[in-house]
Amino acid sequence: MRVLVVEDEEFLAEMIAEGLRRDAIAVDVAPDGLTALRKLQLGEYDVMVLDRDLPGVHGDDVCRKVVTQRLLTRILMLTAAGTVRDRVDGLGLGADDYLTKPFAYDELLARVLALGRRARPALPPVLERAGLVLDTARRQVSRDGRYLALSRKEFAVLEALLRAEGAVVSGDDLIEQVWEEDTSYRTNAVRVTLSKLRAKLGEPPVIDTVPGSGYRVGGES
Repeated sequence: MRVLVVEDEEFLAEMIAEGLRRDAIAVDVAPDGLTALRKLQLGEYDVMVLDRDLPGVHGDDVCRKVVTQRLLTRILMLTAAGTVRDRVDGLGLGADDYLTKPFAYDELLARVLALGRRARPALPPVLERAGLVLDTARRQVSRDGRYLALSRKEFAVLEALLRAEGAVVSGDDLIEQVWEEDTSYRTNAVRVTLSKLRAKLGEPPVIDTVPGSGYRVGGES
């Protein structure tokens, strides 16, 4: 899952971003509405956590733009304005959910994950293939009944491969889904992460490299 956090309070934006990254979610941050609109044009995001009161281009205008352009990005409005009228107005603009400040991080995470499931066609919460079982809700992975301790990037890469249901996923696609845009070493990071993931998955190898194309999880689901 890829999330855009649009928040002008730098400390809050980084707190949200770091929390989501710890939960294996790729996150980009925009400090204002104009930057958010530019990022939305350049990349695809499953969810946008959108502060309503932004400098320059207002959060309401960012929300309207997403709706009028029919982007698949789901919008979680995050604002200090928490009256019923404020919530009704925000949802009326096209936001999918509304969370008031201050908030509990666990609630924000739950709402982001719920919106992420709605951003694309429904997929099962538990993914299985070639003896692998990945539980997206519990963030757990096992192979042939043996539980594996994966880093957040390893988990996210494996999830992307399993969601492809045996199809080839290119390195560029993995970068788009898993890594933040400001990671300058992303291409090498894909290779390193896959190497570590393969070592943890053990023998026989289950992730195939398709020369010139990308990677896939072999075997039947």
